[in-house]
Amino acid sequence: MPTTDRRTFLKHATRALGTLALVPDLSLAAPRFARGAKLDVALIGAGRQGRAILGELAKLEPASIVAVSDIVESRLSSGLRRVQGAEGFADYREMLERKKPAAVFVATPSHLHVEPCLAALAAGAHVYCEGPLATTVADCQAIAQAARTAGRKFQTGMQGRSNPIYQLARGFLRSGAIRDVVSLRAQFHKKTSWRMTASDPADEAALNWRLDPAVSTGLLGEQGTHQFDVVHWFLDAYPTSVRGAASIQLHADGRTLADTVACELLFPGERRLRYEATLANSFDGTYELFHGTMGAIKLAWTAGWLFKEADAPTQGWEVYANRQQFANEQGITLIADATQLAAQGRLKEGVGLPEPPLYYAIADFLAAVLEDRPVPCPAEEGKRAAVVGILAEQAVRTGETIPLDPALFLANE
Repeated sequence: MPTTDRRTFLKHATRALGTLALVPDLSLAAPRFARGAKLDVALIGAGRQGRAILGELAKLEPASIVAVSDIVESRLSSGLRRVQGAEGFADYREMLERKKPAAVFVATPSHLHVEPCLAALAAGAHVYCEGPLATTVADCQAIAQAARTAGRKFQTGMQGRSNPIYQLARGFLRSGAIRDVVSLRAQFHKKTSWRMTASDPADEAALNWRLDPAVSTGLLGEQGTHQFDVVHWFLDAYPTSVRGAASIQLHADGRTLADTVACELLFPGERRLRYEATLANSFDGTYELFHGTMGAIKLAWTAGWLFKEADAPTQGWEVYANRQQFANEQGITLIADATQLAAQGRLKEGVGLPEPPLYYAIADFLAAVLEDRPVPCPAEEGKRAAVVGILAEQAVRTGETIPLDPALFLANE
């Protein structure tokens, strides 16, 4: 091909890729909030995830952290050390009354989300609640109902929906790049115990709430919920049944909650999601995989790839796309802002996210509040994902196939 014709082709090819991408750029990597925009925010729950939220808020100029609340003094002190000028509270109700923050981040243990969410909404605050939304169907419904009637922004921390790579991948999937989705697979592999030690043995039980079957929804509720939500969002569909099995494979330390689980969720059209999670092995990490009749999409939270079938039609942009080799398969790297990076000769720099996925979810929430935009994952979607996680955990504990009543996915009236 003559040089001029090739340049013309590549120019059109990059335009084609930009058209397929629902995320034309990574503007959230440096959010363009209105000059001088400020939002007083507060945090309820200064544990590990709460402190991660404080770290990401510190990168976002409009966020003014005015207060942090936690019932454990050591966690509260640790949270306050990460911000300047914030006031600490043991009682979040006092914090809401005295500081009157415009927005509140709830990062308490999952089974304790409902009360601070309802209190913050009642106080007139916008709310970002970490996922899962709650650990019982009743609590999920209560939060969704309150969010619906409060007239405030409410975002559930399902980070996939704010992830620029996932937004790009969803655009490919829904534009027909892999044609009809026929099966799905996902996993969470991380070798860790989930057990934490406390300086005071009296605090140990509360600290290890994730291992307590009385309040925890285990691996499927705590981790699977986030990945199930990705599938709901990509397919615009919810499962109709779930079955599975669970066991303790490594951590025989007195716990009764499984460290290894596997389940199968049936979706409309006889499509099945095979999901597994373990705390006993780290190989291949965390991912979601969509198999279509013309290709596959694999997502791993900070990276993503498109694998095309040999008989898939060529769309033009493939000739310039960045590629990676996986054994006998060659994957096209999904890169947000690919058109602009290609024009600058910096395509490989776009592999991966410049910030953690949590950053983009928080940035979306601040933008929703400050600019009156829709949140990416409202309480209703958070409820649906959490309910699937709750019932999946029930299925693996009992060994039963559990049907999922479509009424569970209806909006609260």
